[in-house]
Amino acid sequence: MRIYLYYIGKPRDAHLNTVAAEYLKRSRRYARCEMREIHPARFDPWTRHAGARIAVLDAGGRSLDSARFTALVERAEREGRDLVFVVGGAEGLPEGWRERAEVVLSLAPLTLPHELARVVLAEQIYRAFTTLRGHPYPR
Repeated sequence: MRIYLYYIGKPRDAHLNTVAAEYLKRSRRYARCEMREIHPARFDPWTRHAGARIAVLDAGGRSLDSARFTALVERAEREGRDLVFVVGGAEGLPEGWRERAEVVLSLAPLTLPHELARVVLAEQIYRAFTTLRGHPYPR
């Protein structure tokens, strides 16, 4: 299983990007994880990751608590499927991406800066893996 966290647009806050990268680095103990910027005109997650479960983040998406997010990770791991998360840019997601996604998630009813959304998502990925492995971090 692999985890991909893709985001649209350049990170404006290097500190927040460093925090997100740190959580993904910790998650690499459990699975291969990658985070990088994408350009929608040159990158199609559905073509690149044909067998993966693709989740996009959108304010109108489904809210999950940490237990349900962990279940999402556990299911992908059990099925041997990669998980791809896409965080939109300042203009949101490209047209049609929300409809193509298998999962549409909302991290909070609040509007978050995209850099902060990556931190929250990366932390939840780490939390999910540590919960599944019985690590004391989530307590």
